[in-house]
Amino acid sequence: MPSNILVIDDEDSMCNFLEIMLKKEGYNVETASDGFIAVDMLKQQNYDLVISDMNMPGMTGLEVLQEVKSFKAEQDFIVMTAFATVDSAIEAMKLGASDYITKPFKVDEIKLTIEKSINRKQLVTENKVLKKQLQDDNSFKNFIGNSEPIVKLKKLASRVASSDSTVLVLGESGTGKDLISKAIHHISPRCNSPFVTINCGAIPENLLESELFGHVKGAFTGAIKDKNGLFKVADGGTLFLDEIGNTSLAIQIKLLRVLEDKIITPVGDTKPIEVDVRLIAATNADLENDVKQGRFREDLFYRLNVIPIEIPALRERKEDIPLLVDYFIQKFSQKTSTELKTISQDALSMLTAYQWAGNVRELENTLERAVLLNRTNRLDISDFPEKLTKSEIKTVVTDEEPLNPTLASMEKAYIHFVMSQTGGKKKEAAKILGIDTSTLYRKIERYDLKDLQKKEN
Repeated sequence: MPSNILVIDDEDSMCNFLEIMLKKEGYNVETASDGFIAVDMLKQQNYDLVISDMNMPGMTGLEVLQEVKSFKAEQDFIVMTAFATVDSAIEAMKLGASDYITKPFKVDEIKLTIEKSINRKQLVTENKVLKKQLQDDNSFKNFIGNSEPIVKLKKLASRVASSDSTVLVLGESGTGKDLISKAIHHISPRCNSPFVTINCGAIPENLLESELFGHVKGAFTGAIKDKNGLFKVADGGTLFLDEIGNTSLAIQIKLLRVLEDKIITPVGDTKPIEVDVRLIAATNADLENDVKQGRFREDLFYRLNVIPIEIPALRERKEDIPLLVDYFIQKFSQKTSTELKTISQDALSMLTAYQWAGNVRELENTLERAVLLNRTNRLDISDFPEKLTKSEIKTVVTDEEPLNPTLASMEKAYIHFVMSQTGGKKKEAAKILGIDTSTLYRKIERYDLKDLQKKEN
């Protein structure tokens, strides 16, 4: 796509010459014979490069440069000047001009200068794109999972990050609502400003107001000095309100005011303070039901529920469990400075079959305990709590559901689950199971799971 160039010069002959010459080089060119006109054009549209004469009546090239940089700081700008005013060109460089051309100039020289400037801008743009992609990838590195629900979740989080809309993150306790919220902040335009978090359910109501909005000295017993609230601390950034369903109706009214008017009033003060904060709220409660029951304000719910993001429970994405297990084993092996441990297939099958009411957090705590107490380099069923080994394993493979399932029935259920998730693709299933394809073939024969197989090229 051709680059767009704006030429500014009070001499029509110079404008015409540069326009003809640059169009032959394949650029899109527009001209302005007045600095004021040029500034208006730059406010209305974008140009890859501006070339401006220094000495112009009304508004000089230096003044145009200063004005443009005030609203387009990254605008590439080349100044043209006579030999006698090179000092002015150097001054322009200090103010942000990318290069300068002295008059009279050779055509080849100006072509080269312009080409260098355009190439530099393209390189900067490409670097920004690559940096953004790397930042996006790294932001989700701690949210482990390749299942379809998680891939969709990450895509949605990436899309909403660029906006400034309020986000409501829904999900059971332990699913990772805080991780997704941090990722949204870190790939948003607010990423260089604070990410502040508070658990609304962990702070008494009489203290929560002060924590959120701040207080002035003497506002209540113990308020010995002024204190900024978290809204003020997060100014310019993101405030994450975890378990917002636990807030009182009085706090909800104040939160609604912040969302509507962008102002807060510290406890004991009468002077409102403007704040610029993006709000991300999270809850494991059914807020719609709480609205019906009168426990949560309907107007606040709709203000928060602009972009809802629901995180699936771990039992709804069991194909991610082997990945999570591997991640946590590595994490806690490093933490305890021990040799990297492995896990037996029987133990992995057991972990995958378990329902995990506490979701990823429960799985993480379970593996931390197992790694810490294990005295070998391999985790087995005996390294895990008895509740996991005695949990009821429901399987769709057989009509019988034994109260005390054997390891074989657990393995059969897990293989059936993985095979059904991969559509019968044996190579993909074997990779998830952590075994080679030939071993999977033997197990398919052993457990009579041929109906789940799919022919692969």
